[in-house]
Amino acid sequence: MAPQDKDTPPPPPEPLRVPVADSHTHLDMQETTVEAALAKAAAVGVTTLVQVGCDLNGSRWAADTAAAHPDVHAAVALHPNEAPRIVLGDPDGWSRQGAREAGGDAALDAALAEIDALAARPEVRGVGETGLDYFRTGPEGIAAQQRSFRAHIEIAKRHGKALVIHDREAHDDVLRILREEGAPDRVVFHCFSGDAAMAKTCADAGYFLSFAGNITFKNAQPLRDALAVAPPELLLVETDAPFLTPAPYRGRANAPYLIPLTVRAMAGVKAMHEDALASAIAANSARAFGY
Repeated sequence: MAPQDKDTPPPPPEPLRVPVADSHTHLDMQETTVEAALAKAAAVGVTTLVQVGCDLNGSRWAADTAAAHPDVHAAVALHPNEAPRIVLGDPDGWSRQGAREAGGDAALDAALAEIDALAARPEVRGVGETGLDYFRTGPEGIAAQQRSFRAHIEIAKRHGKALVIHDREAHDDVLRILREEGAPDRVVFHCFSGDAAMAKTCADAGYFLSFAGNITFKNAQPLRDALAVAPPELLLVETDAPFLTPAPYRGRANAPYLIPLTVRAMAGVKAMHEDALASAIAANSARAFGY
């Protein structure tokens, strides 16, 4: 691909015949208006979006955006990498969000209290993305991440909202903490990253598994193996846009209108008719997020 193509949005795919939801997107990180993103997505059969917050500002924006647009639902949380930044600070700006002072546990408690308040709003259908990320945060940040994750589980249960989990290189600890705390009624593993054995473990627990465009990547056979064993009644689809753009457009900005590419790739792995998979995904998304 020529470098100049990186800035060219991929063309719209063939529309889905059965509309689905993008169960995890970040419109605030995409170069678009909400209205334009919704229209472009709806034109290809992606009629519902779950807008996911990663910090206080993003979570406030998600809730306000969902309140203004009936086809958008919000999830609110402190991302696993946000918790250590709040507690320990980010003096060198590794997060690309600029330097930040350490606030200690009191600052994390204050941020969690605001997430708790946002989670009470009716347009907020999920608490997330929360969880653990041992890829970006070193060992010194693990305690803050785990404390934040436990608090988000409690918030989700108290408000009766779905728990949206970000799990990166932390499978065992994520599953252990869910067992220790007692999982909410509805748990979504966003951008599922485990293998087939973990997919079976999650399915046995009744957790939803959401797959993203990275299932189309050449090196993603373990993900395809996980998808192959995941029950259709627990499958969701997402973009995680602007990240994880499906092949053949990897490297360009992702957006909700590209969901049909991932649905078709999933249908191939599952040996299901595209319409049957889309029908399952649509029903599962409504069940997972309670809309």
